[in-house]
Amino acid sequence: MKSMTKTSGMALVLCIVATLTITPVGAADQTDSLSLKEFIVQAAANDTAFEAILLDQLPLQYRRDALLPDRDTIVALKQQFYYFQGGSGSAGTSLALNRLFADTGTSVSASYSKPATSTGGDQASLQVMLSQPIAKNAFGKAIALQDSIIGLENAVSRYQIVEAYEDYLASLTIAWYNWYSAYENLKVAITAYQSGQQLLANILARQRQKIALPVDVNKMKLSLIAKQENVIVLQEIYDNLSNFIYSALRQPSAQPRVPGLPDAPITIPDFSTEYAHFTQDSRTYEMLHLLEQQTTLEVDRAADDLLPSTNLLLGYQLDGANWGIRDQDNSFFAGIALTWPLGHTVDKAKYEITRIRHMKTQLSGKNKHEELHTNLATIYTQIQRERTLMDVSRRKIELADSILKDESENYSFGKISLNDYIAAVNDVDANRFNNTAHSVQLNKLLVEWLRLTDRLVDEKEVLR
Repeated sequence: MKSMTKTSGMALVLCIVATLTITPVGAADQTDSLSLKEFIVQAAANDTAFEAILLDQLPLQYRRDALLPDRDTIVALKQQFYYFQGGSGSAGTSLALNRLFADTGTSVSASYSKPATSTGGDQASLQVMLSQPIAKNAFGKAIALQDSIIGLENAVSRYQIVEAYEDYLASLTIAWYNWYSAYENLKVAITAYQSGQQLLANILARQRQKIALPVDVNKMKLSLIAKQENVIVLQEIYDNLSNFIYSALRQPSAQPRVPGLPDAPITIPDFSTEYAHFTQDSRTYEMLHLLEQQTTLEVDRAADDLLPSTNLLLGYQLDGANWGIRDQDNSFFAGIALTWPLGHTVDKAKYEITRIRHMKTQLSGKNKHEELHTNLATIYTQIQRERTLMDVSRRKIELADSILKDESENYSFGKISLNDYIAAVNDVDANRFNNTAHSVQLNKLLVEWLRLTDRLVDEKEVLR
């Protein structure tokens, strides 16, 4: 199973794969960065949650043998000893062989019996009989329907295993982006705190020169304390997310890693084209089709159960004396066995329940189609919005940097107050936080898009 998981991890169809790295705060070694692709591959290989999901496919190969009628040859042997009034005793023996040929519903049996008698007679008989259903389960119809239903159930179960694998993979991918977001925010916060320390040192120097007022020093100290508090909060968020990442990798936290820089997000050119492709060639739509097929067959099977149990019988019987059946008396026979419960109350109720379930499955499928269309359309709109907001945030960063540069010069010449300068510094930080938030949100939406359209993993690779 472990090898299956490793192969599956390598075959993931992800929207973004990290190829570049970023330098950790306070470190120059870039080899400690962890790209999204590397994280997913290692997690798929080491995280036992993936293996537990894949184990669910193993019982499927036994369901046919467990749920279909037994095709083995059944041997029944009975040995009894009877005591009769008067003190006499006699042994009775019977041996029977039964075999069901499920493809046609034909049952073949052979039996040998030597009954016990009080008179001391030694009778024995051999019988061979063939039973063929011609109404209920006619020529194996019900068994064939059940076999087809099991096949459809297995196919749906395999798709559901892939869905569970994909859902867990998506959750890990989202966790990596949250980790990346926390790291980027922490970098901005630390940089802002360090810049604040330099500014405070500058203001203290100005105070010693009688240029800055004590109120300016206190304002800067308060601003610096707020930045320090922000670093502490963001550090805790980053550490908690790092612990989750290390857990998924099964890697001790003593070996710290930092997230790499994601690639540029993929582009979804046109919603109509993408949605048409999804409806024609996707795991979700195939599952909905299989579920409808399954309930259709279940209705057919329930309808077959309403028929009377009618079997044609053909047989041969050999009677005689003693174990070897001497003085033989041969006979051939043919007949019909009919079992017909009056009213069929239970079977009719089961049929109606199955028919109602089939109608509900059809309606649920139609509702699911509408729900998927709505969800995908909403996500597509959100993706386009986040792309636009990313462009806006980048322009805002450029403008805020330019303003800060000018305001820094203005403050050094005393043209603006410290409040104006602090506001310009905070505006730069806020826009950098905002840009990271939009970038990460866009990637999360793309992960969700791929998950809903069944493109995050390849089921052939997951289940091979």
